[in-house]
Amino acid sequence: MGQSQLPEATKVKVLFICMGNICRSPTAHGVFRKLVVEEGLAHRIEIDSAGTHGYHVGEAPDRRARQTALERGIDIGDLRARVAVPDDFHVFDHVLAMDRDNYRILSQLCPPERRAKLRLFMEFAPDLGIRDVPDPYYGGPEGFDRVYDLVEAAARGLLDELIQGMS
Repeated sequence: MGQSQLPEATKVKVLFICMGNICRSPTAHGVFRKLVVEEGLAHRIEIDSAGTHGYHVGEAPDRRARQTALERGIDIGDLRARVAVPDDFHVFDHVLAMDRDNYRILSQLCPPERRAKLRLFMEFAPDLGIRDVPDPYYGGPEGFDRVYDLVEAAARGLLDELIQGMS
């Protein structure tokens, strides 16, 4: 991959959200961050992740999520869980829910005039025919592998759409 050409004035801010911000959304954050760096767009695209619930505020991602990411060449150990807040809809251009349950919660948090910013993350991988990234928290390592695969596909679709929209 190489350096993409985007107008310098444009900065895009993307927020990934799951329930506790320790499995799915930090995985998406890390995968997307890697893709953005590979495209030479780290100075143009800001990335964050959050949760709809405050169960794990300040914690690093789940060790299984970190391990799965490391096995695929991505370190997400620097990320820390936080809770999504209404102001996120003013700060971020794209607020991406990992599943329909979190989408519903975010819909209640989202100011009506910002509703277009809120989407399901898997909309960026329509060929997979999947709407939700499943929560792997209570399962085994295969669930984290599945999450990684889904997130990677959607992250590529998201980056392609952003690059098209910014050119």
